[in-house]
Amino acid sequence: MVSGLSLRQNFSWTLVGNIVYAACQWGMLVVLAKMGSPVMVGQFALGLAVTAPIIMFANLQLRAVQATDARHEYLFDDYLSLRLATTIAALAAIAGVVIFSGYRSETALVILAVGVAKAFEAISDVFYGRLQQHERMDRIAKSMIIKGPLSLLALGFGVYLTDSTLWGAVGLAVAWALVLVSYDVRSGLTLKGRDAGVADVSADGGRRVAPRPRWINKTSFALIKLSLPLGFVMLLISLNANIPRYFIEHYLGERELGIFAAIAYLMVAGGMVVNALGQSASPRLAKHYAAAEAKPFRHLLGKLIAISALLGLAGVAIVAVAGETILTMIYKPEYAQHLDVFLLLMVATGLGFSASFLGYAMTAARYFRVQAPLFAMVTAVSILTCLWLVPLYGLSGAAVALVIAAAVQLLGSLAITVFAIYKLSICAKVAMAHDSI
Repeated sequence: MVSGLSLRQNFSWTLVGNIVYAACQWGMLVVLAKMGSPVMVGQFALGLAVTAPIIMFANLQLRAVQATDARHEYLFDDYLSLRLATTIAALAAIAGVVIFSGYRSETALVILAVGVAKAFEAISDVFYGRLQQHERMDRIAKSMIIKGPLSLLALGFGVYLTDSTLWGAVGLAVAWALVLVSYDVRSGLTLKGRDAGVADVSADGGRRVAPRPRWINKTSFALIKLSLPLGFVMLLISLNANIPRYFIEHYLGERELGIFAAIAYLMVAGGMVVNALGQSASPRLAKHYAAAEAKPFRHLLGKLIAISALLGLAGVAIVAVAGETILTMIYKPEYAQHLDVFLLLMVATGLGFSASFLGYAMTAARYFRVQAPLFAMVTAVSILTCLWLVPLYGLSGAAVALVIAAAVQLLGSLAITVFAIYKLSICAKVAMAHDSI
């Protein structure tokens, strides 16, 4: 049996994987900005903005459900079958959006190519969920370390040869498909765990057993019922991040969208640490909550929140002191003209760090349904503020809208998490009283 790693080892591997992958993702925007124009960056950003909410809703956040399935209620076949079905549906939805939205032909093809790439990524993600459940973040990190540079090379090669965002996006889809087939599937199928008989190494010599999709049955409907609220949550989270982009593209055009997207992507540096810690800590938080261990749950979550606060403050300080220089060196002088946008986005990101850790805690506590109304409120705030601020203040107005939405998300997440901890503390006291009888 493949044993899990320690929290420190999982965090280290996840951080390294996220750093490499995020650096390469950011490198793709740099390639488009340096070799192309803000319009090309805007096309690529629009492809991500259109496809991300659809794919994230279709994913139903199954990876988080898998990783926190401490009682092993579902088999890997159940998760894989549902992910395949929803990914096919997502591709159809993306095609429908492209057909009826009236984008220019080149922009429409870029969106479709990005959608295909995201579909391959979604299938890899369900294998990541199985690995995360068994606390083998090292294998996920190795996949990301392979995927990141390969993605950058494929996109850069396509743009260099054709001077077209479209062929860069096609190269990206090919790269993600290769990593899925050559590494992710094999890595998931060689993991042995309690959900035996699916993708385990058999006792008769380590033969891999291919997963057998179960498709739509009673178990699938139960899993959909469980994960659908999280699907809505991820849809709303993605919309919340992308709503300013829709308004920018509508009111200001693809060029301004490219500038905004390039600046916004610089926020990923701190996000890498947040995601690495959150993903590594999720199984541990889930186990503490399932076992009614209130004190360890609070202690671990408190550490995470403290780290998020430090990251946020450090980011704001760095941007305030050296933001203009950073934008000029990394992109072009035209990007440095928007230092105020950079600073506002960093404030929004700092608030988002703390909200993200609280989100991991809510998911670990299996508080799924309550997250949907929370993020519906955040999305509504984002739409209203963008509708008001973007036409008046342009990119700065979009950044302010993100700050306001992040503050609302943080306050709502805090209220739900405090309630979850309160209930956990009561359960722990009841258990102690029962044991003392």
